[in-house]
Amino acid sequence: MTKFDKSKLPSRHVTEGPSKAPHRSFYHAMGMTEEEIHQPLVGVATCWNEAAPCNISLNRQAQAAKAGVREAHGSPREFTTITVTDGIAMGHEGMRSSLASREAIADTVELTMRGHCYDALVGLAGCDKSLPGMMMAMVRLNVPSVFVYGGSILPGKAPTDVGIPEDLAGRDLTVQDMFEAVGRHQAGTLSSEALAVLERVACPSAGACGGQFTANTMACVSEAIGLALLNSSGAPAPYESRDQYAAASGEAVMMLLEKNIRARDVVTRKSLENAARVVACTGGSTNAGLHLPAIAHEAGIEFYLEDVCDIFRDTPYFVDLKPGGNYVAKDLYEAGGVPVVMKELRKAGLLHEDCMTSAGVTLGEALDGIKGEADGRVIYPIETPITKTGGVVGLKGNIAPEGAIVKVAGIAPEHQVFTGPARVFECEEEAFEAVQKRAYEEGEVLVIRNEGPAGGPGMREMLATTAALSGQGMGKKVALITDGRFSGATRGFCVGHVGPEAAHGGPIAFLATGDIITIDAIKGELSVDLSEAELAERKTQWKGPRETIYASGAVWKFAQMVGSTYQGAVTHPGAKAEKHVYMDL
Repeated sequence: MTKFDKSKLPSRHVTEGPSKAPHRSFYHAMGMTEEEIHQPLVGVATCWNEAAPCNISLNRQAQAAKAGVREAHGSPREFTTITVTDGIAMGHEGMRSSLASREAIADTVELTMRGHCYDALVGLAGCDKSLPGMMMAMVRLNVPSVFVYGGSILPGKAPTDVGIPEDLAGRDLTVQDMFEAVGRHQAGTLSSEALAVLERVACPSAGACGGQFTANTMACVSEAIGLALLNSSGAPAPYESRDQYAAASGEAVMMLLEKNIRARDVVTRKSLENAARVVACTGGSTNAGLHLPAIAHEAGIEFYLEDVCDIFRDTPYFVDLKPGGNYVAKDLYEAGGVPVVMKELRKAGLLHEDCMTSAGVTLGEALDGIKGEADGRVIYPIETPITKTGGVVGLKGNIAPEGAIVKVAGIAPEHQVFTGPARVFECEEEAFEAVQKRAYEEGEVLVIRNEGPAGGPGMREMLATTAALSGQGMGKKVALITDGRFSGATRGFCVGHVGPEAAHGGPIAFLATGDIITIDAIKGELSVDLSEAELAERKTQWKGPRETIYASGAVWKFAQMVGSTYQGAVTHPGAKAEKHVYMDL
């Protein structure tokens, strides 16, 4: 048994000495024994709620994590925080709450840990923003921390009768197929009866969306960055083996506490680069370009969108996952998961092996124990990748001086350059209405502005619009750019994170319908055929940020505080400005 010296741990402020008798009385009230009170107190934080399948199993998994903490002679203290689930929030005003929820999750976990003087953290999360939010809290607090993903949903299966189109019948389904089915229904190629059947079978279990969308992308990041135990993110949510990973994570956090290995010992510049590599080679969500800088910010590391994109540019894309590819998270897990992916990166010298992990060993040491190899179906050998560069590309130019990002996984190189006239929309609703009415032309570049973090406010995802385009068979015939975001499930030539955003006076605010725009994902350029003088003249005519209906409340507060997209859309000064470390108070 490890005997912990609590004289330097935060929990001493609430458990040790005669003056803490009132505090201890609260712990006695909850049935804690004398021994449990004087052991380290470990926060077990979950984003459990009944909003969506992504988070519904976290409560159960938390009990396993607590058992692991107890096994290693710690006292787990469970608490919950919010989640806004993008699949439910998509396509309406609710999506404005999504990115703000990432900050709220990090803030509430921080406040709970600080208020109760917990010594370490096991954080469980399931849906898009809850993963980076939980990891941000770990790095901000700089406590010994282990992250646990709740697991992905099992794939649905389309029946082969009742009028299901041939390209869907009998194959695996994800929620992406449902958003695209709406476009098919609008286009008259899918009956109402078939739509009703599909919605009942697309999502058959607990778990987060099954493709390499934002949740699974950030789950892969949690392993690559070192905060999660190797292979812990892969098993689907319904698998009982998830409980074993959770229990092992509870034991691991106690080992980290004993060795005083903290979150910032794990999250370094090198580990962030490893994480970006894994996003690139798996064709992950463009949202990683937002969340990795935000996690870096909590450690005081300057790791911005451009840095992420530099790594994307020279990383082969070799893992065949939806939405650009063919397989789902369950398939990746069965092929060996993120550890096998990282072994392939290691073969090409594209991995920093000396990074510390939550297992208390370096990444290289951890990978040495992994026996699996690339199967050539889900995970291609790195020598014969799907494409030679990453599935996500950064762009810059006179429309986006601070950068932009586009997912090219599944897009042939000949379709990665697009020039056409702009059709400008002032918000997503305008664009979605035009798409529904087919009020656009082939060859156009649809511009959706005023959807950035401050201007939206909230930096909404545009999945409803992009999925409707795909459902109409127009995904490759038009392009789309926005200062908002795209879902990890978006496919087609869609550029997001254009910065500066329109509300901050970025050039996207000055574009007009008919301007000729070029998107070149090969060269990494995003430009409009206007001279500097013409753009400057248009700026003088600009009437300022578009007024929104959000003049109070949490979304308003987020809009006032949020910074630039390329820096992660964060809302506080970060570790560079801190004057104390929580663990050392």
